[in-house]
Amino acid sequence: MIYSFDDLALKFRDYTDIKGKIRRELQAGKLIQVARGLYETNADVSGKYLAGRIFGPSYLSFDCALAVYSLIPEAVYRTYTSATFNKRKAKRYQNHFGVFTYRDIPAAVYPLGIVLHEENGYSYQIATPEKALCDKLYSLPPAKNLSELHALLFDDLRIDEQEFWRLNMNSLNELAPLYHASNLKLLGKLIRRNK
Repeated sequence: MIYSFDDLALKFRDYTDIKGKIRRELQAGKLIQVARGLYETNADVSGKYLAGRIFGPSYLSFDCALAVYSLIPEAVYRTYTSATFNKRKAKRYQNHFGVFTYRDIPAAVYPLGIVLHEENGYSYQIATPEKALCDKLYSLPPAKNLSELHALLFDDLRIDEQEFWRLNMNSLNELAPLYHASNLKLLGKLIRRNK
């Protein structure tokens, strides 16, 4: 279970030295520090449950979500990439649970295409497959033409082409123009050309 410092202060309110009690819990392995002022009781919990609490608002996206949906062949082990907005700088945290990276996307698209999951007493937000793909393409250097975009998608990112065409094309067509980025404009052209 994840606790903030305030949660622990309430839990240990009968102790005269709350910080000392937290320190002893850390030393005993009953708490694991996730980030400053944030603690977890289960050393084996998946980082996907913690990513949104470490830095936010954020949701899992990019390679992390693409791997969850089996769109890319690589398993992303203990690496959690999340989307944020208006932070102006990528953030990176590393702890016992993995490596957590946070990247900005345009504020206008941030609230779209996010799914809330609840598992094992935790909740986390993750992009839909279509949104994760748009976020990823937004983060990459621009392709010059459709041929380069095709190579980027299916050679560089190694997205399974059959899985790509199973995505919700209407959703991609709605999301892509909102990014105002050349890779997403090309994605719209690629979809229209192959209808």
